[in-house]
Order: sequence, then C-alpha cells, then structure tokens
Amino acid sequence: MRRACRTVAFLALVLLLQSCAAGKYALNSQYPQVNVKGNPQGILEEVLYPSSEPGMVERRAYVYLPKDYYESGERYPVFYLLHGARGNECVWIEKGNLLHNIDSLCASGAMLPTIVVLPNANQYNDADDYGKARLKSALEAFYEVDGTVESRFVNDVVASTDSLFRTIPDKEHRALAGMSIGAMQAIHMSANFPDAFGYVGMFSPMVSSFIKAGPDNGFYRKLNDKLAVQFQNPPRLYAVMIGATDFFENSITEWDRELTRKGYPHEFHIAPGGHEWYNWEEFCNQFMQRLWK
Repeated sequence: MRRACRTVAFLALVLLLQSCAAGKYALNSQYPQVNVKGNPQGILEEVLYPSSEPGMVERRAYVYLPKDYYESGERYPVFYLLHGARGNECVWIEKGNLLHNIDSLCASGAMLPTIVVLPNANQYNDADDYGKARLKSALEAFYEVDGTVESRFVNDVVASTDSLFRTIPDKEHRALAGMSIGAMQAIHMSANFPDAFGYVGMFSPMVSSFIKAGPDNGFYRKLNDKLAVQFQNPPRLYAVMIGATDFFENSITEWDRELTRKGYPHEFHIAPGGHEWYNWEEFCNQFMQRLWK
C-alpha cells in the first residue's frame, strides 16, 4: 500500500513538473538564447566553460554581474543557483523573474552586490545529447541524476567562474542553492565539497531516495557521514524551505528533525502552497537577502 501511494504521488509530481517546464527559446546563435523580460540593470553574460564529463566538450551558463562590474574593479561574492527537472540555465530568468528580483533587492539595499551564476546541471550522455542545451523530460531528469555532473561542479563551474570573473574565491563568499532536483543537488554538492560553499539554500528539495547512484560514483552515498564532516565547520546559512502541500513536505520535515537531533545548525521554513514557482521565487528572494551578512 505504501509503495502504491508513493508511485501515485511520484506520477502526480512528474505531471506537475511537466507543467512547470520552461518554454522554447529562439535560436539566434549556437545555443538558444534566454528570453529576458524588462530592462535588467545588471550585465547578463553567456559563458561557455569546458566540461570534464566523459564525451562532453563544453557547457553553458548565464552569469549576471552587478551593473558597475566593469567600472568598479572590485571583487564580488558568487551565488550559484540550480534549476529543477525540465529546466536549464534559462529557467530562473524566464520563470522565476530572477533578474528583476535581483535588481529590486540591490536597489533597496536588501541584497549586496553579487555575481549570480546559472549553470545547466542536467545529466547528458555526451556532447551530441547535450545538443543545444536541450530540455529534458521529467522522467529523464529524475532517473539520470547519478552524480556525474555534480561531482565535477567545483572543478568545472566554480573554477571557470573564478578564472573568468573577479570573484572572492573562498567558502565564506560562495553560496549554492537550487529548487526541487536542484535543491537535492545542493544538499549533496555542499556535503561532498564541505570547504566550497558557506551558504546553502534548498527550495522544495526532492528526496534522494529517487536517485540512481551510479556503480562507480559514490556522490549520493553516505550522506550522513558527509554531513558530519560538513557540520564540523558548518555553513553560515543552511536553509531548507518547502511548501505545506509540497509532495516532499513529510520527508523533508523528517529530515529537519534529524538535522535538529544531531545538532546541525540550520533553518527550516514551511510556507503555504506546494511545489510551485511562486514559492521558489519567494524562497530565493528570502535567501538572497541573507547572503554575506
């Protein structure tokens, strides 16, 4: 009975995520270009960085720089923000109003100037499969997560960002967050690289019991052991946020109790609503206001 209920909930979640998918993009160059609304005050740049994954040559990320980045000469902290199932590097801009929200928060002084990096964290078979940063089906997104991308994130994405931009390249000036699958990736990335990220945000994290751990990749294994190491020098902010009617609310509430029982400093927030963009946008806004303070 429990397995049947879990299967029904999972299928319902797949249908929901299909409805939350990003739209199609106009093909103006090698890769489809993001659909930017309004008049962003910062500087949006497309970055192609080399990939160390087998069969992959490069991936793309969008990077949003403070408006005076090229005049200031200053170094900036970095916020890495991950998408969810059927998303890619465009989805937070197109579905989450990210650029407008960053501009508004910075203008009011609620958010400090920050470099924001939007990578593509989907698992692809090779460069041909990656194609033009193709969107993946919900089933692909669920069952192909195996640590291949995540285990290379610091080497590929973080190192490339530090080499291309004036970052402050240390744990205290790096943040990592994501929604749904991206939130689950953030849990495990920060645990596998405990010296990399000083701020970690998890917006409606998908439970990792759905993950297919690869036979030669222990990235998603032994989380409890990795958390014990991570929380010897804990992140300055470790925030879990979820909706009261989210598919994963019960499991994540249990995980919050476990973190509390072990004495790991963290925050846990439950908001009205479910596994939806209105929550992820608000969670992200709340998280960004807490960075570097």
